[in-house]
Amino acid sequence: MITGGASGIGAATAQLATSSGYRVVLADIAVDRALDQAKRLGEGAWAVRLDITSEEDWTNALNEVWEREGRLDVLINNAAVVHTGWARDLPLSAHHDTIRTNCIGAINGMMSVLPRFKQQGSGHLITVASMVAFIPYPGLASYAAAKHALRAFHVALSIEESGGPVDFTLVYPGATETPMLEKETQDDALALAFAGTPATAEDVARSIIDAITSKPDEIYLPPERGAAVRNLGTDISALRNHVAKNTVIGWENLQRRRDRMSADS
Repeated sequence: MITGGASGIGAATAQLATSSGYRVVLADIAVDRALDQAKRLGEGAWAVRLDITSEEDWTNALNEVWEREGRLDVLINNAAVVHTGWARDLPLSAHHDTIRTNCIGAINGMMSVLPRFKQQGSGHLITVASMVAFIPYPGLASYAAAKHALRAFHVALSIEESGGPVDFTLVYPGATETPMLEKETQDDALALAFAGTPATAEDVARSIIDAITSKPDEIYLPPERGAAVRNLGTDISALRNHVAKNTVIGWENLQRRRDRMSADS
């Protein structure tokens, strides 16, 4: 079951999962798009409407999964929203929406499915976090805060459930070519996000599918950046220097990206 399965990383993961022989449930608040995506994927996929901020929706969606499939082996908590811009320029409602969706929504999923996993004797919770769970980018203050909090909850829960039948994996993608990144392209505040080369949604999906069998605690994308982002996240002075240096690079890359988009249109 993949939340946010109608587009971006979720859609790419659903595509790869079905082609790898898994049965897949695409859960998304944009149910029409999820239904279209499931239809394209064939008999191995189906869709269900899910607003991850609603406990009732989680109960209904999981009930339908158990009714149709008899069990659930993996929940990939991937759905997220982004409201870009300097924190001071965004209304409080945007910050609240980000925290409610990206953190509480995923927690709703974990706590809704955990007792079912324990009852059936197995299950795997895969949480798609972000590199900003360690490095809080300017222009994404509440998004980073939500991913920080989500990581903390996931890790604490995994420790609490050590020795039980449930496996836990955290995934930390960097900038990824998705509709979310296209939104970020329009906001000058997000220049830092373009300092490096974005991954493709398929790259992230491949790591998620591999994790179903290897069950690592954490996956960093790209892997070689793991140690650096962990260290930067605990050194505010170094982080300030990193942001200042890389924002210049990101701004140049962002301008080139915008120029390409204008030429293509």
